[in-house]
Amino acid sequence: MTEKFDVVVIGGGPGGYVAAIRCAQLGLSTACIDRTVNTEGKPSLGGTCLNIGCIPSKALLDSSERYEQAMSGLTAHGIDIEGVSLNLTKMQARKEKIVSELTSGVGMLLKANKIKVLHGHGRLHKNRDISVECVDGSIESISGNHIILATGSTPITLPSLPIDEDVIVDSTGALEFNTVPVSLGIIGAGVIGLELGSVWRRLGAKVTILEAAADFLALADKNVRREALKQLKKQGLKIKLGAMVKRADVNDGKCDVEYELNNKVESEEFDKLIVAVGRKPVTDGLFDDDCLIETDSKGFIVVDDHCNTSMAGVYAVGDVVRGPMLAHKASEEGVAVAERISTGHGHVDFNTVPWVIYTHPEIAWVGKTEDECAAANIKTNCGTFAFAATGRAKAMGETAGFVKIIADAKTDLVLGAHIVGPHASELIAELVLAMEYKASAEDLARTIHAHPTLSEAVHESALAVEKRAIHKAN
Repeated sequence: MTEKFDVVVIGGGPGGYVAAIRCAQLGLSTACIDRTVNTEGKPSLGGTCLNIGCIPSKALLDSSERYEQAMSGLTAHGIDIEGVSLNLTKMQARKEKIVSELTSGVGMLLKANKIKVLHGHGRLHKNRDISVECVDGSIESISGNHIILATGSTPITLPSLPIDEDVIVDSTGALEFNTVPVSLGIIGAGVIGLELGSVWRRLGAKVTILEAAADFLALADKNVRREALKQLKKQGLKIKLGAMVKRADVNDGKCDVEYELNNKVESEEFDKLIVAVGRKPVTDGLFDDDCLIETDSKGFIVVDDHCNTSMAGVYAVGDVVRGPMLAHKASEEGVAVAERISTGHGHVDFNTVPWVIYTHPEIAWVGKTEDECAAANIKTNCGTFAFAATGRAKAMGETAGFVKIIADAKTDLVLGAHIVGPHASELIAELVLAMEYKASAEDLARTIHAHPTLSEAVHESALAVEKRAIHKAN
């Protein structure tokens, strides 16, 4: 007998499990289907983010940063440490413990909200029935008045760069190294490539990043791009822009990579090669052809502004639809869909979705870049302020980078904010909130910020929009 629910969510990542919880909070009977299993072959909720993405990578980023500080970064503070050594096995175990605690926590949240969880692959049929091939081998059938598709994304693979999960790996395999490679090649200078490159460089690898695009971090503001590239190269990351990889061959446990740069064919040998050229939506076997759910040329499910697919009563959120592949964007879409199902109203402002890259210094931004404003013929005033001019950053020894605020020249409305520097991931939240509330640069300038704090750079940047920063020669 088919069990019926008000809502069935396929996918247990940040888009899916959050949507399921919000549906349950609104009084809707809800089921959540997820096929993710961990390295031990056991069901594990939380999707890519918690299992093999955001969380494990941030755990390694934090651990590797502490290791690098212990090795050489504390002497300026008068702290001399001898005999520092790396226990990578223990570092990896810490990462796994964090992942396990968080994924288990998602399970407890779903249980607390009385959400039925099915571990397996869900396939949607035309009448909104769903067949589930459970990981234990059993088959179940359920149906929903409303269906939310939230199956996430997976790394893009290329025929010329065959993944063998040993020498050539994707982003998942790059989190599992049991030894630090002497030389590490990375294809792709995007978020994943830069973060993984930072981890293994700090732990001792010589890292070379090959990026096909001529521009570094093309989505970021031009000032941020320049500063970030300068700082990352200064740390020892070898970043080659405009490098088009032709092939990669594994011989005697090493990887030989051939690429074209400045019209010349070059080659390099690496102990390990990480392929980080982007991600693609996961829709394999997700729905029958007669569901008539439309997808685009890249495999993304086509949705309208309210996440409706072309099949009545079926929604899609997160990495399987348009927009940035960000966990928090997926969660907000999931909440909005749940609220639309229950109340008829739900909202996501895509103009205020923050981006963060967890390198050191961190990179974060929200809203428009200066170039985007110019392309749209929007006259702007910009204010920047360097962290080096703040007392807190000086005391921390974290003086690289700046805050930049872009405001409309006529209305003073904040159109975008861009940060490269310490704790940018946290500082950006104030600017997201400012944009959400339609604040002006003057509003930020008139807001009292505690001293001494890193947030004073935000305050001074807002003052600098009108050329009245206090601790800067305007």
